[in-house]
Amino acid sequence: MNKIILVTGGARSGKSTFSESLTDAFRTKRFYIATAHIFDEEMRSRVELHQARRAGQGWTTLEEEYDLTAALAKAADQGAEAVLVDCLTVWINNLLFRDPDFSEGKMAETAEDLIVSLKKFPGTVILVLNEVGMGIVPENQLARTFRDCSGRCGQMIAAVADEVWLCVCGIPMKIKG
Repeated sequence: MNKIILVTGGARSGKSTFSESLTDAFRTKRFYIATAHIFDEEMRSRVELHQARRAGQGWTTLEEEYDLTAALAKAADQGAEAVLVDCLTVWINNLLFRDPDFSEGKMAETAEDLIVSLKKFPGTVILVLNEVGMGIVPENQLARTFRDCSGRCGQMIAAVADEVWLCVCGIPMKIKG
């Protein structure tokens, strides 16, 4: 049965830990789609913390920085019952830096393609997304484009999601579903 769950919140709000806990019912067929590009030692440390938390818990990890549709198809082909995509925010960053002309319009097209694959997935997909639009308006165009793309993606995924959760200070709150 297909189910889409979006988990959002600020940085270090507990999104990833909570999202991992949502997959507990799928211990034998859980896949983790990691979107992070390791570009420095600090990012490597963050990735290693996530990996250590999942170690020995029955996860299969797929690393994919750009093509989430292909990663979801691969997980489905391997019998995944639940997939955790961590995270859309980093994925959006990757897309933005790969394509200097990436825009909110392109984000909408890319998110629509992702939504088609989410709806086709034969199990549960949990997606993590930072809420980046609750602060001040960024001072430069690149930061504003990133914020706008993230907001557009979040709205589109939330619209089709069966559940949406907001994490604040480690406390998950269900806001849809």
